[in-house]
Amino acid sequence: MLSDVQQAGPKDMRAFQNSQLVRNKYENILENLDSGIILFDSEGVLAFVNVQMARLLGVPRTSMAGCTLTQLLRHPGITRFKRKKIIRIFRETVFHRKKNHELVDEYGRSWLITMTYGDQMEGDFLISVKDVSEFKQIEQTAYQNDKLAMLGKISASIAHEIRNPLTSIRGFIQLLRPHLITMGKDEYVRIILMEIDRANDIIYEFLNSSKPSAPQTTMISVLSLLKEVALLTESEALMKGCQIVLHMDEVDETAISVDVKQIKQVILNLVKNALDAMDDNHSHIQGRIEIWASRVEKQVHIRISDNGKGMDRHTLNHLFNPFFTTKEGGTGLGLSVSYRIVRNHGGSIAVESQVGNGTTFMITLPIMDVAQE
Repeated sequence: MLSDVQQAGPKDMRAFQNSQLVRNKYENILENLDSGIILFDSEGVLAFVNVQMARLLGVPRTSMAGCTLTQLLRHPGITRFKRKKIIRIFRETVFHRKKNHELVDEYGRSWLITMTYGDQMEGDFLISVKDVSEFKQIEQTAYQNDKLAMLGKISASIAHEIRNPLTSIRGFIQLLRPHLITMGKDEYVRIILMEIDRANDIIYEFLNSSKPSAPQTTMISVLSLLKEVALLTESEALMKGCQIVLHMDEVDETAISVDVKQIKQVILNLVKNALDAMDDNHSHIQGRIEIWASRVEKQVHIRISDNGKGMDRHTLNHLFNPFFTTKEGGTGLGLSVSYRIVRNHGGSIAVESQVGNGTTFMITLPIMDVAQE
């Protein structure tokens, strides 16, 4: 071997050194990718794993050297959740020849897993894992905006046409009311008028959700806004045996520039949803709704938490979609309208929930400087 190296000319040595430099360069690139990379050779033995993949698996790289997939699954550092996911992906790849997989981990993050094998890999098996949570969020936001745009077109085209005849019907019913009272049918009139008003309320929600109008902003104290919401919902909360608790210590006299009517509508909607969650909570725990407000740099964070029944992942994924509702008789427009209002204010709205552990909504709104006003 030594004699072969000694007999190699300078040209051959330079070629060897260049190939080593290229190899080291590519290994360095793989080491620093934001995607996790793991390579099994044709014998099924782990040949390479980068830093990111070791971090994702939660296993030191040195302890994985020379492992087969079976040995890796038995590693004490691999959690049960990850072990189940790896086995599922392995089965889908082997039996269904599936090369791309998507999964959501225990923390709600989305991952794209890609398998590369076949002739181009000369028997090796390459697995890459990438966090696509941000892409999913962007995709969901775009999908949400498309649905709201479609809702706006539908609402604008039909709402006025329905509202006009309803107004005429309501007027004629009121003219006929004295005659119906003499016939003992006053209850019918009451029900008809109530249903017409309910239909008008639904149409109003349609129109509200389709209006892209800019907020008519005024300055208001966060403290006074939330106190007013608590006051408006206090009686309903008492009737349902619930307690509403305000935590306002962190905002003092912080003021925000918002359309007061619209933002109040959003917060009232969230509090009423929380009260409804208490209705459906069959545990013996007293209902409790907590409202926090805090200032973080140039933003105000408003959190509304309840200890109700919580929501599963399917509900969470569709929560802000127009017409999606879990309430009997609900329109499915309340949260989609709230989403649009907050976005029109340059803010954001997010939700965290687990079945049996309650729900927390987070509204983030910008604080406008006086100079900007």
